Amino acid sequence: MTIAGSDSCGGAGIQADIKTITCNKVYAMSAVTALTAQNTLGVTGIMEVTPQFLQKQIDAVVTDIFPDAVKIGMVSSAELIRVIASSIRQYSLKNIVIDPVMVATSGARLISDEAVEVLKSELLGLATVITPNIPEAEVLAQMSVSSEEDMETAARKISKKFGCSVLLKGGHSINDANDFLFLGSDSVPAESDFAHEKGEWFYGKRIDNPNTHGTGCTLSSAIAANLAKGHSLCEAVKNAKAYLTGALSAMLDLGKGSGPMEHNWNIGQFQA
Repeated sequence: MTIAGSDSCGGAGIQADIKTITCNKVYAMSAVTALTAQNTLGVTGIMEVTPQFLQKQIDAVVTDIFPDAVKIGMVSSAELIRVIASSIRQYSLKNIVIDPVMVATSGARLISDEAVEVLKSELLGLATVITPNIPEAEVLAQMSVSSEEDMETAARKISKKFGCSVLLKGGHSINDANDFLFLGSDSVPAESDFAHEKGEWFYGKRIDNPNTHGTGCTLSSAIAANLAKGHSLCEAVKNAKAYLTGALSAMLDLGKGSGPMEHNWNIGQFQA
């Protein structure tokens, strides 16, 4: 199940999540937090759902088809965040992947300070893994991140603070496509050979594609889909990055701005 906002042009949000989950051979369900009027050039309107209606959507899904994983995207208000956190506890939802959308790559805040505080105090501690970009990691770790060494330090700090695994995305600001995963000592099975004190780097190739709308939504949804299939977190991240690389490499070119990726690039090539 994905809990996120709708993107009317289909490149990000609920639409990207559902495409991604489906193309990773998992059944997709949703609870919509907001409607947006947007295209590749930007957002022209937002209509947030009420907390009561978000609760009804989550209840309807969970009481009928219990999800094997949950992806949570942008949630702009403190009240909606509280509904989601309460539902996770009430239903003992598992494999929670949170894309903590707080800060744009430009550095602009996307949600209120109150919502950020509720996100940190009530929701992030329930996550299996969170997937911050560099600006978001700087907010969560309360430090500047300008190198791969900083990424490792920030991921450890965030993991210790919230008690969850952290996939810190490097992005164009540091290393293009290399991400750092830190599981945290409490998250690693005793038989695992994962070097959790050092973490693990997942390396990707730089793809010269300006159409990157929805990459964060897509990566986090692909991770959730792979967790739902029973993969370990390390396997889920590896598979998700491979899927995202394929979607970018397909070089879809739509719209007049930063366009969407080709989410269905792998039809007929599903992973087991």
